[in-house]
Amino acid sequence: MSYGLTEEQIELKELIKEFTQKEVVPVAAEWDEKNQHPTELVNRMRRELGINGLVIPEEYGGMGLGSLEQCIVTEEISRGCLGIALCFGYTGLGMLPILKGASHEQKKKWLEPVVSGEHGISFCLSEPGAGSDVPGMSTKAEKKGDKYIINGAKQWITGGGSANAYTVFAYTDKNRGTRGVSCFYVPRNSPGLTVGKKEDKLGIRASDTRQIIFEDVEVPKENLIGRENLGFVYALQTLNASRPYVASMGVGVSQAALDYAAKYAKEREQFGQKISSFQAVAHMLADMSIIVETGREITYKAARMSDSNDPNLAKFSAIAKAYTSEGAMKCSLDAVQIFGGYGYTKEYPVEKLMRDAKILCIFEGTTQIQKNEIATYVIKETATGK
Repeated sequence: MSYGLTEEQIELKELIKEFTQKEVVPVAAEWDEKNQHPTELVNRMRRELGINGLVIPEEYGGMGLGSLEQCIVTEEISRGCLGIALCFGYTGLGMLPILKGASHEQKKKWLEPVVSGEHGISFCLSEPGAGSDVPGMSTKAEKKGDKYIINGAKQWITGGGSANAYTVFAYTDKNRGTRGVSCFYVPRNSPGLTVGKKEDKLGIRASDTRQIIFEDVEVPKENLIGRENLGFVYALQTLNASRPYVASMGVGVSQAALDYAAKYAKEREQFGQKISSFQAVAHMLADMSIIVETGREITYKAARMSDSNDPNLAKFSAIAKAYTSEGAMKCSLDAVQIFGGYGYTKEYPVEKLMRDAKILCIFEGTTQIQKNEIATYVIKETATGK
């Protein structure tokens, strides 16, 4: 199906699919087992695919494409390996606050190295005591003369050990609550910045997840992204824009689960016939296909809304993220079930899909947070008669 994609978008999809099937799928299990960031593979992806600046405007050296193209790329790499997709794509999230709030000069300075493949940027919002409760974060940035002094810690930072810089959210005026949050560009080599140990995770094990600690880290005022105390606005804009990306990860994982399960069901024989002929198995495959197709449609819809600055983006990006995340979990569980005992072993790829899928229901806003967001809009629309 074309899904309303242009010829150029279809060519992009095929390019990424071909690279992923050839270069990512064969090594996915290896990097999962090693629990290591595949540096050389990621560097090759940057060099050979040439898509580092996919959504970066052309005036900063990028390709000037949109959220839909980013979703197409992310889906195909995630179909091969969600962990490696995050290794390659974490900068897409980390640079969004820059795209949303930074000045022309800041964008030129910080985004051009991303396009060239020299720099990765991690997004630093969550904290040890503040995950979904973003306003409950405690990291502070105190202004002293022409610089800010940052103290605090950020938790679950994707790409934290691989990044060259971080977009960091901190309170500049705690008394103002969310209206007192600012965002900063902080180079990794800043004195006082410590990269914590790599988390030993259930899934997405190739992806480098760390704690980032700030102890009297001095940041020049020129590294304040946008305006002081507007950081929470940039954070919300970032999350609304990034959720279609996460949704596309869910679509990729779901599609992979369906691909593996359907192929296995057509080959595996029990009671003298292919298990695909059993209605129970056939219905599971049908349910998986429903999840894939509807998930892809709502994801592409949210991406197009992001590209057109649609005012309803927050609602639909939350719907896309919630649906595809839970869908990926169901598809991967069903794939394991169809594989039976073999699916529970690391000799086959579906147990990894199951381990990887769970994070989609947790990071960048849990499914329950997405439902809170959706419900807010539903209640508001009902009250206003829209």
